[in-house]
Amino acid sequence: MSSSPPSARVPLRIGLAGLGAVAQAVHLPSLARLADTFEIAALCDLSSGLLAELGERYRVPADARFASVDALLDAASIDGLLILTSGSHGAVALAALERGIPVLCEKPLAYTLAEADALAASPNAGRLLLGYMKVFDPAVVEAARIRADASSGLGPLRTIEVTVLHPTSESQLAFAHLLSAPSHFKTGGTSPLEEATNELVRQAIGPTAADALGRFYGGTLLSSVVHELSVIRAVAGEVVAIDRVDTWPADAFPGSISLAGRLADGTRLTIGWHYLEDYPAYREDVRFHHVGGSVELTFPSPYRLHEPTLLTVATGRNETRRRVVFDSMDEAFEIELLAFADLIRDGAPPRTGIPDGRADIVICQQAITRLAEQRGIEIGGEAAGSPA
Repeated sequence: MSSSPPSARVPLRIGLAGLGAVAQAVHLPSLARLADTFEIAALCDLSSGLLAELGERYRVPADARFASVDALLDAASIDGLLILTSGSHGAVALAALERGIPVLCEKPLAYTLAEADALAASPNAGRLLLGYMKVFDPAVVEAARIRADASSGLGPLRTIEVTVLHPTSESQLAFAHLLSAPSHFKTGGTSPLEEATNELVRQAIGPTAADALGRFYGGTLLSSVVHELSVIRAVAGEVVAIDRVDTWPADAFPGSISLAGRLADGTRLTIGWHYLEDYPAYREDVRFHHVGGSVELTFPSPYRLHEPTLLTVATGRNETRRRVVFDSMDEAFEIELLAFADLIRDGAPPRTGIPDGRADIVICQQAITRLAEQRGIEIGGEAAGSPA
């Protein structure tokens, strides 16, 4: 439950729902570093062990540790909620907004368009910040500025190329010594939470496609590829269509997935996302190629705070080349948290919100539709009625 708007001089009381990898490696230590702005006031997780140990570590009283989000929302006195649970966040986010509590929601926003539309219909829809932290990265902001500068010499955009090399979550998180490090890419299960998630996937893409391709929809597209969509949106505009999708090796998950699509202006894009168990380190490259040069972003592992994101701009003609490198170590997660503070205190509009999450669901449903067509699998649910 929320009280009156907090004073600008008093730290904001934040509740966290979900104490897995991203909470332990990123959000809890970031909130602790920003102690002048935030107080970790309440925790929620299904694991009593995590609640006890992290509650003690971050000095959260025992009566502010909860086994369910509803209990936290009903009993805790908080100014904002971080939703860090696995699966869809639509129902939890809506429950918080209905209580007037601002939300910072990690991706994915939701699994279905129906969930996104219910959130958009809330009177408090503008109080949700969607956790696409790369949009807050100074290198991404600078890339967008350079592309919008008519004097940059870049000229019209022709194509966008994205490559993600993704080793195991365990290898990426070994440095953090987490109490638990669950994988993003589960192979199924029968717990009530997992069954609820499976039902949302069936509503999104139909039962036949859910059985065959549900892991790609929830585990690869909505949990990882949406980050690439958010960077493209921030720098160049909305992805409006997916034309081709392929996955390989055969019967492997997560494996590799390739997507080809378009922006509204006809710019073509390709996204190659590759799960490589033994690859040395996470790497993500997003390249915007113009007729007069290129804008390239290289991201480190998202879990390693304050590692540099590199922006390289190459322009020039007639054998005269210019190459500018912008090296940003400002932490995007912390900038995002401070933007959340502005939303709570001042009602600042969210830079990323419900419309972005809904647009990503549309594109992910298109991608699964293309993959289902390629494999001769029946598509159903919301995706069957989405624009081709």
